[in-house]
Amino acid sequence: MDIQRRLSTAVSPLSARRRGPTGRQSRRLWLVAVPFVVIIVIVLVDVLTPSDITLTPFLVVAPAITASFASARLTAAVGVLAVVAEVTTDLEERPPYGISTISAGALVGLTAVVMLFAHVRERSSRRYDQAQSLALAAQRAVLRPLPARLGRTEIASAYLAAEAEAVMGGDLYAAARIGSTTRLMIGDVRGKGMSAVGEAALVLGAFHATAYRTPSLGEVAATMDSALGTVPEPEGISRDGEEFVTVMLLDVPDQGGPVKVALCGHPPAVLVRGGRAVSPALPPAAPPLGLGLGALTVPVGTIAWAPGDIVLLCTDGVLEARDDSGRFYPLCERIDAWPGDGGPGGLVGFLRADLLRFTGGRTLDDAAMVAFSHVATARPTPSHRHMPALAG
Repeated sequence: MDIQRRLSTAVSPLSARRRGPTGRQSRRLWLVAVPFVVIIVIVLVDVLTPSDITLTPFLVVAPAITASFASARLTAAVGVLAVVAEVTTDLEERPPYGISTISAGALVGLTAVVMLFAHVRERSSRRYDQAQSLALAAQRAVLRPLPARLGRTEIASAYLAAEAEAVMGGDLYAAARIGSTTRLMIGDVRGKGMSAVGEAALVLGAFHATAYRTPSLGEVAATMDSALGTVPEPEGISRDGEEFVTVMLLDVPDQGGPVKVALCGHPPAVLVRGGRAVSPALPPAAPPLGLGLGALTVPVGTIAWAPGDIVLLCTDGVLEARDDSGRFYPLCERIDAWPGDGGPGGLVGFLRADLLRFTGGRTLDDAAMVAFSHVATARPTPSHRHMPALAG
């Protein structure tokens, strides 16, 4: 429990999922059937009741229901069917009275109105889908997938965005290949959702601008902090002067030696050894980036690891996740419950599924996890120089 307390105190002060295509198609078929069932039921009940009781005016319900989910064409088709059903029923059931002109006219008028509503809703839905597609494309351009292997480092990651339908939020991670070393970063921008995406892009840009030309992790962090402090305030966005980002930087050598770690207000890493969570001894964290504190001095510590060890990095969205009773997610206890299969990918997959079960399917804050281990043989490095992170 000591490691869990250390993780909690180090935290900065800062859905069910979509149905698959088959589920959506089945749901749509049921919805389309509803107005037709309504028409049939109303006509049958009207036929079975005495002729002095007429239920056909209730046929207006059918096109009104259709307009709430279907296109203008389908709404018009249901409206025409409802008018035909009313006229036919009146002629057969009430020949002395003939066609109820007022009722039929009201049905035609209402159908026209709801057709207009369906047309406006359909056009708005198309615009929303286009805007959402552009937003998702922009997010994926900023946060590309982490590679599964860099040199002799096997990497796995997972991302849970708090905003519904979002790929990412304020959490981020990135990797860069520098000679025989893999340089990793995980961070957490204050805030969540689309408002934090721009800040995350700035942090990723600052990392990639300095990671290749700055040998020391402490110097990388200090340079990133200085770069973030010089970014002008975006036009049209009012900041409250408290924007900052917690960051952890790591250098993982191919030779399998100690992993260098620099912390800037971020929760420390967890070492998974023999299926148990171990707390590595690391120096105190420096302040988060972007606070404008002047020259930032970042101490660099090390994590000694052995073959088979896995290093797990996470953001405070994991540590501060709560269940229905308000209990925090017991990360280290859940690591101890991991069966130990699948290496970094198996650990991240287990924790991701377990976290979603714990929170009831959605986290209140963005949550990111990265796990890595050392492998015996190197794999050729991809031709591109770096890969930012993707929401997983």
